[in-house]
Amino acid sequence: MKQPRPLYTHSDWIRHRSSLRHLRHLLSSLTSRVILSLIPPVIAFTSVAAVVATYNTAVLWHLLPDLFPVLRASSLPYQLTAPALALLLVFRTEASYSRFEEGRKAWSKVVCGTNDFARQVMVSVQEEEDHVVKNALLRYIMAFPVALKCHLVYESDIGTDLNGLLEDDDLAILLSSNHHPRCIIQFISQSMKLLDLEEPKRTVLESKVTCFHEGIGVCEQIMGIPIPLSYTRLTSRFLVLWHLTLPIILWDDCNWIVVPATFVSAASLFCIEEVGVLIEEPFQMLSLDELCVRVCENVEEAIKSEKKIQETLIMRKEAATRNHSLNGHPKSGDEQKSRSNCNSPSSR
Repeated sequence: MKQPRPLYTHSDWIRHRSSLRHLRHLLSSLTSRVILSLIPPVIAFTSVAAVVATYNTAVLWHLLPDLFPVLRASSLPYQLTAPALALLLVFRTEASYSRFEEGRKAWSKVVCGTNDFARQVMVSVQEEEDHVVKNALLRYIMAFPVALKCHLVYESDIGTDLNGLLEDDDLAILLSSNHHPRCIIQFISQSMKLLDLEEPKRTVLESKVTCFHEGIGVCEQIMGIPIPLSYTRLTSRFLVLWHLTLPIILWDDCNWIVVPATFVSAASLFCIEEVGVLIEEPFQMLSLDELCVRVCENVEEAIKSEKKIQETLIMRKEAATRNHSLNGHPKSGDEQKSRSNCNSPSSR
């Protein structure tokens, strides 16, 4: 099962930029997801290099008839095509990182929109008769990022993630729908219809739903539209042909060293290509579970502290009003006394 990716804290950043990170990364190579996925192709190309080296050695030692030639070729074609391969890999990883950045920005907008939407609901809905609907609406708002995460990450279980956040009947309706995030938006829209709100406040709240629709649209486009497949296939074919012919090109200069040379080349170049493929699907790489937990914690904390903050501010306002009243009466009495003195016979 996939391990959830945590959000970095200050201690994580200190460890991340530690001078011992190179040794730590080297020792953890055998547990790396990228390296483990490259074991089959790297072993295959290294085996091809070993077969070519064995064949050439047998021919040179006259273990085979003279009919069999030594497999060798000039390195000039490789020198000419090496920049093209480098550009293919660079553009591939750059395009993948652009998709990763686009997905990160989309989720940043979803998280900020969720927090802002919850704040607007807490500020706008103050009537006691709307208290039940208000709490249900806040629960639906907190459930939207979770539903969107489960819609994008195929290993997620929306029933488990939303258990305890939504009521059982709401969860049953959600699980029966084909599109969970849009079902949550319907819950939000129907809840706002039941609220007794002024038209300006209702318009502001309905505008916040647009942020959710935009988040769904952007995320679904990223998931449904990969980097053009022709580009990915071209890079893969180029890498395969490069390493299949690499032992023949290096034989004159390296002899049996072509085996470790092919291993190093395949491990490094295929690793770069594999990283590009992994980050092409950004939602598997982002810490979406932790982001959803943070959103729910922030909204729940705001709900708990809402009444305390209101009571504190009201008491402070009443105290300020009393102080103003107490400070204002003596001043008005002094003014009346000065006026009476001015109108007295002695002053005349």
